[in-house]
Amino acid sequence: MLDRLKLGLNHFLPKKWLTELAGWGASKRAGWFTKLVIDIFVWFYKVNMAEARKPDTASYRTFNDFFVRPLKDDARPVDTDPNLLVLPCDGAISQLGHIDDDNIFQAKGHYYTLEALLAGDTAMADQFRNGEFVTTYLAPRDYHRVHMPCSGILREMIYVPGDLYSVNPLTARNIPNLFARNERVICYFDTDFGPMVQILVGATIVGSIETTWAGTITPPREGVIKRWRYPAADAEGAVVLLKGQEMGRFKLGSTVVNLFAPGKVKLAESLEAESPTRLGQPLAISLPQQPVVVAASATDL
Repeated sequence: MLDRLKLGLNHFLPKKWLTELAGWGASKRAGWFTKLVIDIFVWFYKVNMAEARKPDTASYRTFNDFFVRPLKDDARPVDTDPNLLVLPCDGAISQLGHIDDDNIFQAKGHYYTLEALLAGDTAMADQFRNGEFVTTYLAPRDYHRVHMPCSGILREMIYVPGDLYSVNPLTARNIPNLFARNERVICYFDTDFGPMVQILVGATIVGSIETTWAGTITPPREGVIKRWRYPAADAEGAVVLLKGQEMGRFKLGSTVVNLFAPGKVKLAESLEAESPTRLGQPLAISLPQQPVVVAASATDL
């Protein structure tokens, strides 16, 4: 009964209005009240503040400052094996595995297509047919900065407007095409492991999605697809990010989807649906391929 109520609210609540209200409130400085809200959040979600760079909740001026809190420098060591890709964020695996031609597994009985996820970009979708995917869910208690699984050169970013359904195991099991329906920011990289896409998926009360090179992508929500293209590594204006380096963050929310081309990587056998994830731990290992020259890996965050 409770699950049915939650799903009903997802369909009928004014999600965009609630999201904008939450984003507004989370950005406000309210002194003791801000600290109270943070303390309640920490208690309710059992947030581990001992690993935060600033463990004292009074040191955060806004709820957003707390939500995107940086961790201590040694909190998430990044595996430096050059043949290894690492997990991009804390959270839990929603689903992962092989892309069946164009179809990505969402949950039992639910699939969505590469083309829908990638906003109808057939040329981009074709590069990942029969490849591999990983969907990672970030719970409210988790660290909400997203990092690079490997070194890469950003070639394109696409903002896709969409719904703002809550993103969690319940909605994944019950709302068809969830990740292809929700607002998202698609980031396409050239890497030593072939093309890679890392997608930041929005949700209800996700106040904003940001990237390190462009700042806040959303809001505003203008209802139109936007594209930014970037030059190769040796050109002016190139965006080169190192393995383990921060690439984006959520101010409340959500989910990260990674896509890999066929024959390029083998996903870690230790990972399965509902596996907890920690930034910097193994995600996949490379398969034999011709390398693309990118910057060397970072050894720490």
